[in-house]
Amino acid sequence: MWFLRVNMTDRSAKLEGVPAQYKNLGGRGLTSSLVAEEVPPLCHPLGPNNKLVFASGIITGTPANTAARVSVGGKSPLTGGIKEANAGSSWAQDLPSLGIKALVVEGQPKEKDKFWGIHITWDAAAGKPKIEFFDAAEYTGANLYAVFPKVYERFGEKISIAGCGVAGEFKYGNSGIVFNDMSKRPSRYAGRGGLGAVMGSKGLKWIVLNEKGSPGVPIVDKALFEQGRKKMNDALRTHDITKPKGGLNTYGTAVLINIMNEAGGLPTRNFSSGRFEQAAQIAGEAIFEGNKKRLGQELYNHACSPGCIIQCSNTWHDEQGKEISSCVEYESDWALGANCGIGDLDAIAEMVDLCNAYGLDTIEAGATLGVAMEAGVVPFGDAPGAINLIHEMGKGTPMGRILGAGTGAAGLVLGVTRIPAVKGQGMPAYEPRAVKGIGITYATSTMGADHTAGYTIAPEILGVSGKQDPLSPEGKAALSRAFQATTAFIDTSGHCLFIAFAILDIASGFEGMVEECNGVLGTNWTNDSIVKLGGEILKKERAFNEAAGLTKAHDRLPEFMQTQPLPPHNQVFDISDTALDSVYGEL
Repeated sequence: MWFLRVNMTDRSAKLEGVPAQYKNLGGRGLTSSLVAEEVPPLCHPLGPNNKLVFASGIITGTPANTAARVSVGGKSPLTGGIKEANAGSSWAQDLPSLGIKALVVEGQPKEKDKFWGIHITWDAAAGKPKIEFFDAAEYTGANLYAVFPKVYERFGEKISIAGCGVAGEFKYGNSGIVFNDMSKRPSRYAGRGGLGAVMGSKGLKWIVLNEKGSPGVPIVDKALFEQGRKKMNDALRTHDITKPKGGLNTYGTAVLINIMNEAGGLPTRNFSSGRFEQAAQIAGEAIFEGNKKRLGQELYNHACSPGCIIQCSNTWHDEQGKEISSCVEYESDWALGANCGIGDLDAIAEMVDLCNAYGLDTIEAGATLGVAMEAGVVPFGDAPGAINLIHEMGKGTPMGRILGAGTGAAGLVLGVTRIPAVKGQGMPAYEPRAVKGIGITYATSTMGADHTAGYTIAPEILGVSGKQDPLSPEGKAALSRAFQATTAFIDTSGHCLFIAFAILDIASGFEGMVEECNGVLGTNWTNDSIVKLGGEILKKERAFNEAAGLTKAHDRLPEFMQTQPLPPHNQVFDISDTALDSVYGEL
């Protein structure tokens, strides 16, 4: 395995051996470690000293199921701190199959607004990857759905693609890195934190992989790996949330719309209420039944990446049975729906598709639109107006650039006081005043407001690993800390975060995850040691953020959440500063 370093200043590429301290890392553990070691914390995120690091998980590229995840790391132009965003795609499997443990993008072109692509193949004669640069000018300034087919036509149908859209070219804080899905759509995103802007700042439009003939990922102890894989598969196939035709496979992640609405924790109209009167019209159940009516048959969901058992990605069709968008995730459905007061699935799906086309993070886009509606740019509930604002972002107009900067920045420019963001990053689809544990995660995560950093929704709302009262502040700092540490390891392993539902309830599933990693690496990790490793990753991230100028004062929710009661429970966020500070103080 190698580190591949790509320097965009002189368009050179260099393969290096993997240093000993990184050999047992992958995914987030590896991206955060490299960023912490090599990126100056005070550098400008869009300047030449930032780096963009791609690393697939420890077990990604093996026969492990629900494990085709890649992490992308760098200094975030949105939060000013360290960032890891991940996605599921065949690209995630192809990178380690080519023998590349981490791909580090450095420097930036001397020519302004010049974009390049990288094509990586396997050189059988040399026994190593071959890296070629190509001019990507013909693919810039365009809808990703229009240019993705051209890349496949040029390099072949068996390739995998990573890239940035016009949002990255414009260097928006609200820009993600796009990966292909299983049907070659530009729809799988490492979306949060503005890492698409970092890619754009380096003049890098595409990273195209073709793993044909490559050696694949070595497994040290195949028997142990297979033992762990079976335990994990059994857990995923039997848990009610993750099993075939279970909650996620049938209704997708948008099954949470009705659940969160009932709990009074579905942020509505820019976090002014916890319930949306049109929730049932946009929920996962409505997507399932709507597709059934429009297609004349039941349509279960598909995998976003190879080898996924859960298969939670949906597709929404119009009245004629034509696809509008894939996939309408819960967070996207909420952000462009309830948060904007919009109860029209067709309009929401169109906006999801536009975000994919332009390279925008749907969560940040929807949170920013909510702030714009609060400011009166367009009224809440105005679907055509919201669609037009997304087009403004895609065109790079003055208003589009303001909105493309993200929730925190746009709120300040527009003079809004209710800005649902932490460290500049917009909040996802769970109201902290109604679900206190996730509020602590939003406040203290090294990543800014990010539900995936410590998903306490599992016990607080879904009753996974034991039911906890979401409105109670008791014990929630410790709960968030435990979830953040465990999540850091799941992100390192290469598994999808959604395995957490099964492994938290089925002990053998957790054992399976550990055994899979031990089988690949030849390590002797235990359940306790992987949580410890997760904590060490968090400490590295925290140290980077502190060196970048982030303090305890940044580990707080917006003032309005502490003073404005949220209907219907009329709760405020009442977690003390002492409790918030204890999350990392006791790691």
